[in-house]
Amino acid sequence: MDGHRPLPPFAAIVVAAGKGLRVGGDVAKQFRQWRGRSLLSHSVETLIAAGAEPVIVVISPGAEDDASSALNGIDGYSLVNGGETRQDSVRAGLEAMANTAPDHVLIHDAARPDLPSAVIDRLLAALQNHCGAIPTLPVVDSIAVAGADDVMAGKADRESLRRVQTPQAFRFADILAAHRAWTGPTNAGDDAQVLTEGAGPQAVSNGAVASTRSVALVQGHERLKKITFAEDLMNTPSRTPFRVGQGYDVHRLVAGEELWLCGVKLDYDKGLAGHSDADVALHAITDAVLGAIGDGDIGTHFPPSDPQWAGARSAQFLEHAVKLAHQAGYAIGNIDLTIICEAPKIGPHRPAMRAEVAKMTGLADDAVSIKATTTERLGFTGRGEGIAAQAIVGLHAAA
Repeated sequence: MDGHRPLPPFAAIVVAAGKGLRVGGDVAKQFRQWRGRSLLSHSVETLIAAGAEPVIVVISPGAEDDASSALNGIDGYSLVNGGETRQDSVRAGLEAMANTAPDHVLIHDAARPDLPSAVIDRLLAALQNHCGAIPTLPVVDSIAVAGADDVMAGKADRESLRRVQTPQAFRFADILAAHRAWTGPTNAGDDAQVLTEGAGPQAVSNGAVASTRSVALVQGHERLKKITFAEDLMNTPSRTPFRVGQGYDVHRLVAGEELWLCGVKLDYDKGLAGHSDADVALHAITDAVLGAIGDGDIGTHFPPSDPQWAGARSAQFLEHAVKLAHQAGYAIGNIDLTIICEAPKIGPHRPAMRAEVAKMTGLADDAVSIKATTTERLGFTGRGEGIAAQAIVGLHAAA
């Protein structure tokens, strides 16, 4: 689970049936490596993590082995053969899920691997009032209309223009009906065009028919850049080589609770109180990882108001944050954690704690530093009322 606010149920189609010739080489673009993994795997994994079910990956006939290899280690998707054009491939994906008929579907291009979860949120929210929704960005350059012989023939109003991205979101019944009824060009510009210009009957969704085949424009993201040429596989200008995040957390010590620190249960007469297991050390590390990639904090992803996290092990919070960092193109470099308390003594447990954190993050033990200090009996930690933890995490861009 991604941890953002609950999303309505949705399915997803990832179109990966193109030849990808402009990127060069003998391997289709969608199966090439980008940030340490196949291009295709990034968006498929993101959609599955966001709750998409089913997820249909549309591929060229005969590409089953390449696709399976590119998606190795990922569960929760199905492969479907596409057609001659992108529109044919989308239609094949829609027909493959027609029997289950989900309420909503996202249609995404595999060539846009960096998919922010916030864009998915905005698209699905817009479907409450519209038949479709597409992510867009403003046009910032002046636009000239080209005439014959490349002579300027006019000027376009950039204020009314938008750059269109994917995924595009639709009420499933509407987009399926529009594709089935399409009589326009062999290959429509995109699925929003099929919806707005299709001649098919408008479907009823969620008990109501929208007044028109309206397509909402929601805020897209520069991270959704399309990978087109060979240099795009190497150039990721939005990623700095290194990032640093800091996390800090506090929990109260109370009688009758278990004491967990760094995934290790300590024998002590008090424990930390919290909605989860209250592992203050792992919470600080988790916040540091999330801070480094600019993706909120632990409360954003695992709100204490959500009953499903009651008593949850904090290891899954940290593992989720590490996964998000990998999806953003970063690997954990090192962790420096300081635990602040008067008691219990941390030293005897440090090796076990270090090993647990290393296992959760995929690091070597020597990349994890765990220190402990007191406040000389000053403040709430000095009075034994609670334990605090502060973490600094370094990330580096994945190969």
